Amino acid sequence: MSRRAVVQSIGHSVPERVLTNKEIESIVDTTDEWIVQRTGIRERRICSESETASTLAARASAEALERAGASPEEVQLVICGTVTGDMNFPSTACLVQNKIGAKSAGAFDVGAACAGFIHAAAIGSAFIESGQFDNALVIGVDVLTKFADWTDRSTCVLFGDGAGAVYLKGESNSDRGLIGTVLMADGAGAQHIDLEFGGSRYPASDPRSENVRRHVYMAGREVYRFAVNAMGDACCRVLAKAGLSTEHVDLFVPHQANLRIIESAAERLNLPPAKVFLNVQKYGNTSAGSIPLGLYEAEAEGRLKKGMTVLTVGFGAGLVWGANVIRW
Repeated sequence: MSRRAVVQSIGHSVPERVLTNKEIESIVDTTDEWIVQRTGIRERRICSESETASTLAARASAEALERAGASPEEVQLVICGTVTGDMNFPSTACLVQNKIGAKSAGAFDVGAACAGFIHAAAIGSAFIESGQFDNALVIGVDVLTKFADWTDRSTCVLFGDGAGAVYLKGESNSDRGLIGTVLMADGAGAQHIDLEFGGSRYPASDPRSENVRRHVYMAGREVYRFAVNAMGDACCRVLAKAGLSTEHVDLFVPHQANLRIIESAAERLNLPPAKVFLNVQKYGNTSAGSIPLGLYEAEAEGRLKKGMTVLTVGFGAGLVWGANVIRW
């Protein structure tokens, strides 16, 4: 049997600060009822001024290594899915590598927005399966609240901060591991979700950038229509690629962006509520942190156990979308 990248453990980190819908009512013209009806979100976690993407990612990584009984020195590769890194450069993965003491590891970031963990896990697994590395720490983290426009009720209510990390290790003669992946993109939709300020197009040092948008922009209707189709499409593709059907799925852990989008994807897949994991009500959209946070909590609740087949899917700025099938 071929070599597989098997999940050894998982860790997570969320800020202590909880921001409820009731509190948002005092910040922007909205109501708890309006937010819940349209998104399913009731509260989210918010980073403090001193907390960053690398802060959360390092905590999640340290927990994953501790639970695996692995030392930081053993880690060979650190891959971090994020679009809200501490800085434009160096990579957040390098900052995490230093913080956790993974002195022998290579490190790099993957910028696939809300599908960041999907992409990072696929890359880490491919490296391990090829024999280039024996293990990898794969992280999904974002701190979108630091880039939210708190005067725009259509977007600021959506975001929360969080991180999750899995420790992957190569194993032979195992039926566990990442068993199917699809990754897709449509750059023509880049205009629908973006953060213009701070890149090489509108650098912070250029006076011409003063009037450029400095917050996350999202064309809600266009993104919603895209997401409803993309989620179901990616899931069907990855299951077919893995030679599986929805009957083989023990648990569905989608990107937690919007309850209605998740319900639409589950309906298309004919998955009952008992097989769909939800925590969007507690954390909102944590972008690349969303799926690993879901996996962590599903395992903690006993809904995800060793040997189970879990289907994950994400979509985000790019536009990008993708799905993984993992035998846990």
